[in-house]
Amino acid sequence: MTRFKDKIILISGGATGIGLGVAQRFVEEGAKVVLMARRTDKLKDAVKALGKNAAHVVGDVCKPADCARTVAETVRLHGRIDVLVNAAGVIGSGGVQNVTAAEFDRVMQPNVYGLLYLSQATTPELVKTSGNIVNLSSVTGTRPYANLIAYCASKAAVTMMTQCMALDLAPQGVRVNAVEPGVVRSELHRVTNAVPDYAAFLERSKTTHPLGRHGEPADVAGAIAFLASSDASWITGECMKVDGGRFMTSLR
Repeated sequence: MTRFKDKIILISGGATGIGLGVAQRFVEEGAKVVLMARRTDKLKDAVKALGKNAAHVVGDVCKPADCARTVAETVRLHGRIDVLVNAAGVIGSGGVQNVTAAEFDRVMQPNVYGLLYLSQATTPELVKTSGNIVNLSSVTGTRPYANLIAYCASKAAVTMMTQCMALDLAPQGVRVNAVEPGVVRSELHRVTNAVPDYAAFLERSKTTHPLGRHGEPADVAGAIAFLASSDASWITGECMKVDGGRFMTSLR
């Protein structure tokens, strides 16, 4: 398929995990992607793997100046932006009795504020192209889980922000949607050691997800590509569950 031939896609958190899977899908469908992340080495590896239709900008979504610079560099390279995918984010454990303010803030900064900063910086360009935004939320944005208060709160915010953004930008022809994945194999849990035995965690996903397996980045990438495409031209404010049925169980 070439639904995105010559389209310009900006992806935060695009160096690894779901973000990289999304970038791969867009490149396969003819797009040119620009990846934004903090780790230069990972970005260079990702661009090398993706090939000539990929570029990167080193930046932190938590810094408005970095977001503005990333948008400016993308426009300098390609002259436009058609789609923004907000995939950057972190996870952290802790419940109401033991989560610290610093830990709560560490999770909220990229997951909520970073999404806001990059969306604000990109929106003027998306208005020009009648483009769209796809946010990465989570099943935890709609279902409560013990010992995960900051992450659940941050993803609940993303889901609501998606719908508010959709209403705000609809008059200007910009659609805003989100996906809400279940457990997807990526670096997310391992980077912060949120799940000490990651292999066991993935194995347990066979029982916590009704379809009997954890997700892969490609599973989420397909849904994001659909929402970003002209096939979804009359869809905005949608928060699509891509979780193997996990939202129906609340199992962890």
